Amino acid sequence: MVQNPKRRGRRQLDYILNLNNMNRIYFDNAATTALDREVLDAMLPYMTEKFGNPSSIYSYGRETRLAIETSRKKVARILNAHPAEIFFTSGGTESSNTAITAAVRDLGCKRIISSPLEHHAVLHSVEHLRNRGEIDLEFVKVLPNGHIDLEHLERLLATGESKTLVSLMHANNEIGNILDIEIVGALCKKYGAIFHSDTVQTIAHMPFDLRNTGVHFITGAAHKFHGPKGVGFLYINENVRIHPYIHGGSQERNMRAGTENVYGIVGLAKALELATENFEQEKAHVEGIKLYMLEQLKKKIEDVSFNGDPLGRSLYTVLNVSLPKNEKSEMLLFNLDINHICASGGSACTSGVEQGSHVIRAINNNPNRIAVRFSFSKYNTREEVDLVVAKVQELI
Repeated sequence: MVQNPKRRGRRQLDYILNLNNMNRIYFDNAATTALDREVLDAMLPYMTEKFGNPSSIYSYGRETRLAIETSRKKVARILNAHPAEIFFTSGGTESSNTAITAAVRDLGCKRIISSPLEHHAVLHSVEHLRNRGEIDLEFVKVLPNGHIDLEHLERLLATGESKTLVSLMHANNEIGNILDIEIVGALCKKYGAIFHSDTVQTIAHMPFDLRNTGVHFITGAAHKFHGPKGVGFLYINENVRIHPYIHGGSQERNMRAGTENVYGIVGLAKALELATENFEQEKAHVEGIKLYMLEQLKKKIEDVSFNGDPLGRSLYTVLNVSLPKNEKSEMLLFNLDINHICASGGSACTSGVEQGSHVIRAINNNPNRIAVRFSFSKYNTREEVDLVVAKVQELI
């Protein structure tokens, strides 16, 4: 007897989730999030019977093409953008690389202003262009609390003679600090600069109104909001004209060659839709988890402090904890993992590499402190916080 693939997929996911609930506490949602079961249900038909190539002209192709365009409209509506401004990609890294390279090679930017706090998808890209001699690179100053010095940014914009790209992330993936992109967008407009913002950590976690935000490029990745991995999008303002970054086909209106990740795109749109529908409720829940953990750590752990601006302009999903460095605390992440608790020392893109966090070095380069990032989702509970805080207390 052939099993219903949707039922089989749900049963397998239920098993994984139950296994996780029994054995693991997952506090690393800034790295990736669990796939929502409703998202899986939306994706499954396009992984089984609706398998046509969207570029084919027969019915199998037309139904998958319709799914892509329906998803594009859904994403655009939620972000208050035009569907023609949304281009699906493999994720945030490809999207940022596309935007930065296009700003230099197609829009004539000879200078880039960025910050030392950026995700490596941006930081390594701008450094690569500088090393090739294609641009001059300047970094805006960072304040002690981890926020961008906007006065310094304006001074940099005012003094430059070359056309400039400003690339600053909306919310930092390690400390959670939020940039006021409306202010930065207004500054870029004032000085004729192009503005790219890495919004991977904020898409689906904050409302967007792109028609009234002075940004030329933003990026998104589905796996940061309970969608599938390997799919994202790039928003390109309708007034911007760039050339493809990946060549070889006419997909994505001649902007990105390659057969589309149909079920990933459907999953991205569904995940964004669910996050938007339940935004206020889920934000209140997740923010409560973060604040509760902050309070419990202060009560239970001697000499604990927090990197960034956790009680100010900060993303409600991220809490970066600073602990005194000693033999026990240096092994904290390892010991948490042994005890089935998932946390991070920084960006997931550098996990397994003992080089420390470039973000923490930029704001608080104290060799006698270590940083641990806890990041939360709608699936976390206060009971998990109690268990984690007790384990941290025990281990250090």
